[in-house]
Amino acid sequence: MKINLKPALGIGVIASVPLVSCQNSGKQETSKPNILMILLDDYGYSDVGCYGSKFYETPNIDRLASQGIMFTDAYASCPVSSPTRGSILTGKYPVNTGITEWIPGRQATDYGAPYDKLLPLPFKLFLDPEEVTVAEMLKTKGYTTMISGKWHLGEDPAYWPENQGFDVNKGGYKAGQPFVTATANGYFSPYGNPRLDDGPPGEYLTDRQTDEAIRFIENNREKPFFVLLSYYAVHTPLQAKEQHIKKFTEKADSMGLSSISPFTRDKDWIKPSMPDDFRERIIQSNPVYAAMIWSVDENIGRVLARLEELGIDGNTVVIVTSDNGGLATSIGSPTCNAPLRAGKGWLYEGGIRVPLIVRYPGLKSPAKVVDYPVSSVDFYPTFAEIAGYDCSNEKIDGISFLSSLSGRNPEDRPLFWHYPHYNNRGVEPGSAIRLGKYKLIDNFERERQELYDLENDISETTDISASNPEKTRELFTLLNDWRALTGAKMMLPNPAWKKE
Repeated sequence: MKINLKPALGIGVIASVPLVSCQNSGKQETSKPNILMILLDDYGYSDVGCYGSKFYETPNIDRLASQGIMFTDAYASCPVSSPTRGSILTGKYPVNTGITEWIPGRQATDYGAPYDKLLPLPFKLFLDPEEVTVAEMLKTKGYTTMISGKWHLGEDPAYWPENQGFDVNKGGYKAGQPFVTATANGYFSPYGNPRLDDGPPGEYLTDRQTDEAIRFIENNREKPFFVLLSYYAVHTPLQAKEQHIKKFTEKADSMGLSSISPFTRDKDWIKPSMPDDFRERIIQSNPVYAAMIWSVDENIGRVLARLEELGIDGNTVVIVTSDNGGLATSIGSPTCNAPLRAGKGWLYEGGIRVPLIVRYPGLKSPAKVVDYPVSSVDFYPTFAEIAGYDCSNEKIDGISFLSSLSGRNPEDRPLFWHYPHYNNRGVEPGSAIRLGKYKLIDNFERERQELYDLENDISETTDISASNPEKTRELFTLLNDWRALTGAKMMLPNPAWKKE
């Protein structure tokens, strides 16, 4: 199959033909649905009850899924945070925003070490104000906009949410996680957050973020609103309420999980030079992490209940998703993404496949489960279609997935990833492409291409590139063409590298 990328993909600033067609729906201003996007941090595909977890408990998310649509093949556009968040906001792949790594990345403090075979090139350390964000787009259609929580898209306040289309910013600034310092207590107040006043001692950040979102909704329920409820949870540091930790400690004991070693070093990514504490988590059993998930779910239940009490749940689209896979291969990793391989930072499914649940009231004949692959780049055009905004002349990479909500999937199109960086999780840099049931990873560290049949091997246990050379060549050609069109930055040999 020959695919001509230039007219088909609408790739960022290089595209001559946009991929997406977002025609005005003709709806009156007053009928525009509200949009509540709940974005979780480092929340794995298997961290949800309805996606298979037996240890974590997510009754409110599960209930939302029963009322809406579950996507089985949803992806973050990058296996780490900042690039995915930029994609959600702009509809562009990380290579086209210039943000290809979490900000500022490991290379800010650890560059050219002898254990790194390759050198990453510099990347953009902020979301460029010239980018049109989803908040700015929705404001042109009469929406009032708010972010409650994580931003992580630039150190200078000039790049923070209030300067990128958000009318209200509660908690979004440069940091990618809460910190425990002499003046801050992580997930418990005081927060040390310049965009969120400290609460009373002992206040829990996840609760506070929800309070702020609910207050905004109450004050703006008479007109269309867009709320990005961007939880810092379940990112480290691992901190939760004691009563919830106790609940899941007892559950782990009752399930016999406390007596099982949760980690292994029997993984091919673990090099002999890595310290003994580099291990991969193979079971879900961490009570603190489970307690953090419980608090997130509890708060999602709170905001959904408030929508219903206000009588606006029938005109509010609700989305729950994550910015990347769960942290599974770092020192002390809190979760396991099985049956998916690896986790945050990796281009294997555990690093990029994420939960996605959409509740869109009033849909005719809604699907219950969608297996069409979608990406972070698809939110911008989807929200544009919801709002009746014509983005057909904008240079974006995504397509609206509204038709998939009713079971009418578009034709297969390639999805791309480019992650030319090392991080702290033993990660091997590379690029990837998925088209149909096949996925190819171009592993820079090992100088090889890996091909997987995700329909029959979701765990990516068997590299079939040798037995399928034609498909391998096809996808590798598409990937190379895409990298050339986007000007994707590649890596350079590290002259200081010492081969093991």
